[in-house]
Amino acid sequence: MPLSGEEEKRARRKAMQLLERMDRTEKGLREKLRQGGFSPEAVENAVDYVKSFGYIDDARYARNYISGRLGTRGRQRILQELYQRGIDRQTALDAYEETAQLQETDERETLRTAILRKYPEETSLSDKEMRRLYGFLIRRGFSAGDILQVMEELGIAVSGCE
Repeated sequence: MPLSGEEEKRARRKAMQLLERMDRTEKGLREKLRQGGFSPEAVENAVDYVKSFGYIDDARYARNYISGRLGTRGRQRILQELYQRGIDRQTALDAYEETAQLQETDERETLRTAILRKYPEETSLSDKEMRRLYGFLIRRGFSAGDILQVMEELGIAVSGCE
């Protein structure tokens, strides 16, 4: 069924309204328009329309997203969140490298800060506390090797196992 001029205008208008409120990925905009009841043709037309003006740019979205999360989450968690939002792997990796270099972010320092927010240096933890801390850090996207190494540097160990 051909796309009606009226539906095309409404879809474009809706796309512009959605982007006024917040930056979105191409995938996110498509989903919102589909939820709005627009036909697949109208959705594609509206996405092409806003892309032609540079109103939607997944690389820019990824850089902004990363910038707001560096220092609070690990690389893997940030990249996973971007994949879930429809950013392809290479775009996400390039954006991460660029943003991390610009902000001179050290992931191990971020990890160190996250641990020290929970426990002071030279702390002995129970088995349960250690599992909790480790699980928390893994969910934040830090690598197991980095976690164990930084915890050792900080002198944080399971009580009774020095």
